[in-house]
Amino acid sequence: MPLSHHGRRPVYAPRGAVATSQPLAAAAGLAVLRRGGNAVDAAIATAVALTVVQPGANDIGGDLFALVWDGRELHGLNASGRSPAAFTPELIRERGAGTVASGALGGAQAQATEVVPERGWLPVTVPGAPAGWRDLHERFGALPFTDLFTDAVAYAEQGYPVSPTVAAGWDRAVRLLHAGLSGPEFDEWSRVFAPGGRAPRVGERWRNPDAARTLRLIADSRAEAFYRGEIAAAIADFAAETGGLVTAEDLANHASTWLEPIGCGYRGYDVWEIPPNGQGIAALLALNVLEGCDLAAASLEERLHWQIEAMKLGFADAHAFVADPDFVAAPVSALLDEGYSARRRALISDRASLPGPGDPLRGGTVYLCTADADGMMVSLIQSNYMGFGSHVVVPGTGFNLQNRGAGFVLWDGHPNVAAPGKRPFHTIIPGFLTRGGEAVGPFGVMGGHMQPQGHVQLVLSTVDDGLDPQAALDRPRWYWHTGAEVRVEPGLVADDEGLAAVEGLRRRGHEVTVSDPGDLGFGFGQAIWRLPEAGGYVAGSEPRADGCAVGY
Repeated sequence: MPLSHHGRRPVYAPRGAVATSQPLAAAAGLAVLRRGGNAVDAAIATAVALTVVQPGANDIGGDLFALVWDGRELHGLNASGRSPAAFTPELIRERGAGTVASGALGGAQAQATEVVPERGWLPVTVPGAPAGWRDLHERFGALPFTDLFTDAVAYAEQGYPVSPTVAAGWDRAVRLLHAGLSGPEFDEWSRVFAPGGRAPRVGERWRNPDAARTLRLIADSRAEAFYRGEIAAAIADFAAETGGLVTAEDLANHASTWLEPIGCGYRGYDVWEIPPNGQGIAALLALNVLEGCDLAAASLEERLHWQIEAMKLGFADAHAFVADPDFVAAPVSALLDEGYSARRRALISDRASLPGPGDPLRGGTVYLCTADADGMMVSLIQSNYMGFGSHVVVPGTGFNLQNRGAGFVLWDGHPNVAAPGKRPFHTIIPGFLTRGGEAVGPFGVMGGHMQPQGHVQLVLSTVDDGLDPQAALDRPRWYWHTGAEVRVEPGLVADDEGLAAVEGLRRRGHEVTVSDPGDLGFGFGQAIWRLPEAGGYVAGSEPRADGCAVGY
């Protein structure tokens, strides 16, 4: 497959590493490692800093998921929030549900579908990130919790120069998203994130003193202020004043969930994801299908065709079955069964398809990873959703509230139908790779429905092609959008083999478009692999973003 040459080299580090999409956040995590913190401490410090230096992609009012390798085994944390107690399909329709083609949501059907609105109070679910930071630290942290907020608070209070990719996304949000929003719930967003009516420019120093105060309250109270104290009261009061559904009781009832990761084998490796309500199972379903394909003997055209078709099958099942397991448990074991995978694989022909879900019972996000000298590794993903989330900012708090409620559906009988106190279908997914029961390392590719597709492509580049993390992240990507639509990066058609492969895909019925250079729809990834023989780590960071991998 063609390779892009972005000029980056992998980072080799003897003791520890941090990789994420913004250099100041990576530096915050590395500083914690140097002060004697472990990989979890570094992950929390990086995640908290990202809320300040990359606020369009994630914020204090978002969710997170994490996988933690403690040196012997893997642990999963679901720190996603639930819908308010008043959140029902009937109320959403009464307030004004939107309508889209279901294919736009990654589904296979083309009929019009009612959806939860994407902006304002209706899609706001309880933020899970602050509790996630606390719960990770409570179980695995080494340094004092307050020490992990130092750099983030300084960036918020004293300001920092905005980096290029962050500035571009910020400007797009102001011009295309927030410009059409009106109402008292949106006024504070304009004051905080678009002072003077515009986004900060590249290199312009931006400050957020309200966020600095909020972060201090979270740090000093171990997140109690967010869920039962001053911040909770501010959220509930503003919601009551401006038409929101979130109450003090909704916030006080929030809790994270520790859980067992789910995984599949792929050519001698094991790939791990967080179980539903996340979409990570879509990547595992696709890899299970591809496990039975002889990719090594295939042409580039055939490899791409099988990957795209396997991913469609994975998405069809994920969108049919993934929901909050407290309401409807997805049949995870049946979906990942080898016999079921074989039946799904048999559906792939030499033509582009639009598959529906099978019957298994018949037979705008940031990502970071860290590693320390003792072998602890963390894969963590954190998100607002859809770029600045709901665009609701509670006065005096300095942060966005997420719009994860837009992940629910509104048709009766679906496992992911909107309901009170329920976690929605979630796009954000951390990944982890092991071999023979030993850690290889954490990885992830953020970006909505690109995430499982990015996971599959990164795993294939690593396992099938033997690429290091940076080379695997550099490689041009494809993205299945909806129907037969497939987008590819320009680097994929940079040579004759790539051009021939794309033409072959078109003959098979794939509607392939070569994206413009700089298209950010192909996700931002990070990865850190353990060096089992030499000791230490090798890390890579997304060349399409501003970030970096750093080590010591």
